[in-house]
Order: sequence, then C-alpha cells, then structure tokens
Amino acid sequence: MKKVFCLNKISPVGLKVLPSSYEPTTDGIEGAEAVMVRSAVMHEMKLPESVLCVARAGAGVNNIPLADYAKAGVVVFNTPGANANAVKELTIAGMLLAARDLPGSMEWVRANREDKEINKTMEKAKAAFAGTEILGKTLAVIGCGAIGALVAEAAGALGMHVLGVEPSKAMIERYKDKFPSDMEFVECEKAYARADYITIHVPLLDSTKGMINAESIAKMKDGVVIINCSRDALVNDDDMEKALEEGKVKRYVTDFPNHKTANMKGVVAFSHLGASTDEAEDNCAAMAAKEIVDFIENGNIVNSVNYPNLSLGKPEGIRAVVLHVSSLDGNNIISHFAESSHVNKSATALKGDFAVTIVDFDSKDCDKGCFKDSVGAMSGVIRIRVIK
Repeated sequence: MKKVFCLNKISPVGLKVLPSSYEPTTDGIEGAEAVMVRSAVMHEMKLPESVLCVARAGAGVNNIPLADYAKAGVVVFNTPGANANAVKELTIAGMLLAARDLPGSMEWVRANREDKEINKTMEKAKAAFAGTEILGKTLAVIGCGAIGALVAEAAGALGMHVLGVEPSKAMIERYKDKFPSDMEFVECEKAYARADYITIHVPLLDSTKGMINAESIAKMKDGVVIINCSRDALVNDDDMEKALEEGKVKRYVTDFPNHKTANMKGVVAFSHLGASTDEAEDNCAAMAAKEIVDFIENGNIVNSVNYPNLSLGKPEGIRAVVLHVSSLDGNNIISHFAESSHVNKSATALKGDFAVTIVDFDSKDCDKGCFKDSVGAMSGVIRIRVIK
C-alpha cells in the first residue's frame, strides 16, 4: 500500500480518485510517499525521506516551503483552476455588495428588527444604502488566469466593460474563449486610471506584495471599489485605510480580513470563503489526487510549483525520473543512459534553479540499482527514482 498523509481534512470525493493500492491517512507521516494539504502551514515541517511529493488542494502555496522541498527532491503540486468558479462567484458577489451597500442595509435591518413599524421607517432610511448599478461600469481584472478569465466572462455578461491586465501572452491565448469580445488588454496604470472596479487575481510574490498601495491608489479614479479574493498581503492595509477615510476608495472587499481591516470603515470582509464551496473542495482534492498518482506511477509532473512540468505519458520500458539542479544539463543524463542501453524516449525541462529529466530505456545488462547508483553520483543530481 502507498501511504498518503493528509494534513487537513480532504474531500472524500477527491480521495475516492486514489486507487485501492493507496491508503489516505491522518495517522502519522512516517512512511508516506505523498502529502495532501489545504491550508496547514508546513514551513517548520521536516518531511521523511519517503515523501516524494506534496499536493496542495488549492492554488495558493505560501503555506509550503517550496525551495526547501525542491532541494530535498520533493515535488510540490497545486490545483490551478479547480476552485476558479467558486472564487469567481465570490468576487462577483463582493462587487454587488459594494455597489449597493447591501452590508449596510442588512445591518440597518438587524439594528431595527424590534421596530414594529420597520416597514415604514425603512422607506426613509434606505436612501443611505441605495448605491449604484454595475451595468455599464468598467472593471479591471488584474491577472487573467483561470479565475480572472471567469470573472471577466461573468462581468461582461452582466453588461460591464472589462479591462484585462495580463503580461503573459500564453495565458491570454489559453483563456481567450472566456474573455468578452470587447475586452481590452492594457497596462496596469491605464487600468487603474479607467476602472470603476478593480479585482486582483495574481499570486503573492515579492513583486506583487503590497502592489495596491498609496502610489497605485493615487492613479485610480475617485470612488473606486477594490476587490481582493487572492491574498491579503497584495494590499497595503495602512494605505488602504487612509484611502477609505479620504473617499478615494469607496469600498474595499476582502476575503482575508485581519484585525486591522476587520475594524476599518468601508471594508466588506468575508471569512476566507473563496475556495470553500463543496464543489471547489471536491474538485481540488480530485485534481490533487490525480497529480499524486500520475507522479508516483509514471513520474509525470503536472502543475508543479517548484519543479518544471514534464509529462511523457505511460513509461515505455524502465523509466528513470531524475530531479536535479538546472546547471546540470539534462542531455548529459540522457547520454549517460544511451551509452549502455536503448533509450525509447526522453525529455528534460528546467524551471529556475531546478530541473527534471525523464528517460525511458531498455536494459539487459544493468539492473535498476546500478542505474540509480551511477546517475545518482553525477554532480547536481538531487533525487533519482526508477519506475518499472
């Protein structure tokens, strides 16, 4: 049995994807070949040598020490797009809540629920919560990947004009069927200047941390609404508080409240609900399980965040999966096999400091242990696994 350690509660629907030869468990990580995780923090967690991979049932991976695990030869996966619809719906809901001040209206009803004449008194009070419609307004979608594309599609269907900010032409091409026909792709500064609503769908990186700050807010329209269903640290809280107080920002919608933002006027805050629908949890767990099985059984790497993606389908003969540093040319590894065996197919790929090389070969003169020893001795090899 192949042991899969579950750090969080994982959807049973997803776990059913695992073959019967896999045993999902919460009873200790020792001997596990894979780890499934949602939001549990792993930065202080040392993995046993048996662990080959970690699969995050979700998109964000800031709870996982990616570089440390890469150096240890542990491939980390995430599940991009599996929760995209759930986050899309929350984003649209947040935009509507902010446009009409529905939270303020509902709070007024709760505060006046003992008033027996509430149906009459509300007619005088409701003007304070009337708000505006989103029809005809301009929405800027910062980051047009799986989630951003769905948000753009939904906003276009609701009659909004959509601006997209996406530096990757490959990403635009991938999701082009989702984008409204009149959607414009512009630079970030132009999107800031034109948008009535801005929604952020980018990962938290050094380059994106605090991207919504005093400088970027100054470039925006007065009364702009900002929606953040990605990561809290994308927004500078101090600068946002000042912008809300001054009226530069009308509403800040966030799915990541902290003590400061939860007590700020003008904030519409959710309790981190973005990917918490039943459907999203099922989809993420199922995708994570498929990634684990494909890697363990076939050595294929799909949706990795710390190693390059490389998939060669089913093995043809014996398959060697070599994780190594990118400075070691994968073609040298392939040549090593070719010197003493027939190579059926092979490929190599690199991502940053790390690389993977997959070689399918036939060998009559050397067993798998011999290959593991000789290839493993090459400088720069982090981990080698042989699949028969």
